[in-house]
Amino acid sequence: MNPLGFEGSVSAGVVSALGRSLVASAGPGGRLLDDVIQTDAALHPGNSGGALVVSSSEVVGINTALVGHWAGQGLGMAVPINERTRTILGALAAGRPVRRAYLGIGGGSRPLPPVVAAATGASRGVEVVSVVASSPAATAGLRPRDLIVSVDGEPVGDVGELQSLLTERFIGRPVAIGFVRDGRLTTSQVSCVELH
Repeated sequence: MNPLGFEGSVSAGVVSALGRSLVASAGPGGRLLDDVIQTDAALHPGNSGGALVVSSSEVVGINTALVGHWAGQGLGMAVPINERTRTILGALAAGRPVRRAYLGIGGGSRPLPPVVAAATGASRGVEVVSVVASSPAATAGLRPRDLIVSVDGEPVGDVGELQSLLTERFIGRPVAIGFVRDGRLTTSQVSCVELH
């Protein structure tokens, strides 16, 4: 990390939230970061890609974004180190490309209404909090407050499960998204594009 050109900088802070979602870039096609760690460790331009480490020296995240256009305001986001990121890092280290399908929503895990839970056998789904304009999700008619419960017939209970399903196998082909709207279970076809 070389924030603001100063090599080897270290900061200390508190992890204040897990599972946050935020838009990483504005405008059409803006990327959404889901399931990120919120920290108040000082982040500045140049920190991106640096390690978020706990006191036992374990790397728990990779610093990714500042919230807002200003620097060092004490609200940074880090991608968590989990099975998904380990798979991606392993592929990159081996020189293999990692292609991901892009849906274009931000969301969080929510309990399903009792009637839907009984019908699906699931207890949670992914509530759509935001939809990126002109994204595959927007084109398919998904909107905030929809509760996604399945992708291509596979159940989805949280953002991590949704992201894990959005692999290259869904790029460029219609995918059935099961979701709850106004208490009713419905399905829409979404044609995912490649995440860039």
